Amino acid sequence: MQLILVRHPQPEVAPGLCYGSADVSTSIEAITQVATALRAAGLPGRLPVYASPLARCATLAAALDVPVTFDARLAEMDFGAWEMRAWDAIPRAEVDAGAADLLHYRPGGGENVLEVARRVAAFRQALRHPAALVICHAGTIRLLSALHLGGSIEQAAFGAAASAHRIGYGEVIVLKD
Repeated sequence: MQLILVRHPQPEVAPGLCYGSADVSTSIEAITQVATALRAAGLPGRLPVYASPLARCATLAAALDVPVTFDARLAEMDFGAWEMRAWDAIPRAEVDAGAADLLHYRPGGGENVLEVARRVAAFRQALRHPAALVICHAGTIRLLSALHLGGSIEQAAFGAAASAHRIGYGEVIVLKD
């Protein structure tokens, strides 16, 4: 299987905000720029396209003007009460508790990383195409990349949660079996 993973363009939010599952938008200019780059690279071509239903991904997928399957399993992690709060306004004790239990802690009462890994793994297992274009989020990309390496869902979740976040907006990552 080959997955071509595309992170959404930069959302229109203030720097330093937690915006996991919050449905924030991106500018038309950013959408156009990423869509143009994808087309210039020959994507999606004849590949099936899957996307998170959150606006920052859905708008990019729609701009490609091809059929798209929106799948909620591709959404970014739900940070509960932390959503749309400044990271520096979240009590340090809560952030530290999350760092101490990467798999099971529920930031802001939202999802834990293991739950997100299970839904992302379910999406991956349900794919029946030899290749696909997937428009999603940095957390989802880190999980799909970790699952691609093999091992248990727990190992993939821990690996994704422990890895540094270095996926740029609009970045394309290709996973091949």
